[in-house]
Amino acid sequence: MLELSIESDETTAKEQSLAPRDEGRGDAATESDRLTGVDRMRGLVIVLMALDHVRLFLHSEALRFSPTDLTQTYPALFFTRFVTHYCAPTFALLAGVGAFLHLAKAKDHAVTARFLLTRGLWLIFLDAALVSPVFTQQLGKVALGTLWAIGGGLIALAPLSYLPPRAVLALGAVLLAGHDLFDGVHAETLGAFGPLWRLLHEPGPLPWGLEGRVAYPLAPWIGVVALGFGLGPCFLADAMLRERSFTVAGVAALLLFAVLRAGNFYGDPRPWSAQPTATLTVLSFLNVSKYPPSLLYALLTLGPALMLLPRLDRLRGRLGTILADFGRTPLFFYVLHLYLALAAAFMVDSLRAGAFPPDIAALAQAAQSGSHGVGLAGVYLAWLALVAALYPACRAFARLKRRGSDWWLSYL
Repeated sequence: MLELSIESDETTAKEQSLAPRDEGRGDAATESDRLTGVDRMRGLVIVLMALDHVRLFLHSEALRFSPTDLTQTYPALFFTRFVTHYCAPTFALLAGVGAFLHLAKAKDHAVTARFLLTRGLWLIFLDAALVSPVFTQQLGKVALGTLWAIGGGLIALAPLSYLPPRAVLALGAVLLAGHDLFDGVHAETLGAFGPLWRLLHEPGPLPWGLEGRVAYPLAPWIGVVALGFGLGPCFLADAMLRERSFTVAGVAALLLFAVLRAGNFYGDPRPWSAQPTATLTVLSFLNVSKYPPSLLYALLTLGPALMLLPRLDRLRGRLGTILADFGRTPLFFYVLHLYLALAAAFMVDSLRAGAFPPDIAALAQAAQSGSHGVGLAGVYLAWLALVAALYPACRAFARLKRRGSDWWLSYL
């Protein structure tokens, strides 16, 4: 449910100062296209993330079954959900990259560690205070999702940032590759350590009697953030070398995914199986686990992300400018789009139920009677409308961040 990552790992004002930004000219030359490429990548995944949240709030079938439930889903719905799998791991990876670039700019481990710690705490606070009410639709109930995962990753990275990037890269790879070894361990069997296991590995209720749920256990997400930090030096290297290295790494990730998945050897607690049709069999093969993100999920998502990232350095024209503007304001976009999507769902259901302004009881009855939301085509139209509506505000805020030097801008 919480596919956001949003959310959340945007380049800081200091990082952005490494290269001058174009003022809306997608073909303008920059001192460092690598950072603009990162912005574009972030913009692409935040826009895709919005598609999943619009689907979650507005789709007529969202309350009845999961889009990855092979007994009820269909290809268009499955791939509408599947394409958004790329969002959270890409954001977590770029959070690590941003941390390395901050260190490269500051040249001070203590300054960077302090920033990562405060930034991580800020993201966790936002997840609990601003984002959770949208998903739970209940004040005081917390759903720890993407901002929590990235925030926790940044906090863990604060001490790790003192290590050489290669050591952090290796640690991230070990954590991401090895956490599936513990899929059979469950919190209820660990006694006093059970609450900690909920936070680190197994989704479930919040520990210590708190009201809410851990949707994104931290351990594998810390691994993804660490991978991003370890790959950071590549963003200071020659562009051709970076593209070649990322392409090789991306292809290797996909090949490893194919081998491990084909034999159901390791890396995902949910094996694929032959289905009644060839199409459903393909969907079963691709239906990897996100909660927590399995090794196969990470390989399938981060592989293509790595291959695409350096190529976005060269994206010019209006599309490149639009994606960069969204990518420079992902946290701003993330929070706003959630509230707008939820408001749109209330509006649609209120009109259909004949209750306006929104009446919670009428909305609940509408959902139970099957008259909730719109069809999948309507979801796509609403998504495009939401993105278009938010672009002017994101563009204006991106300009403010580029021109401003106030410290608090780096936290938005």
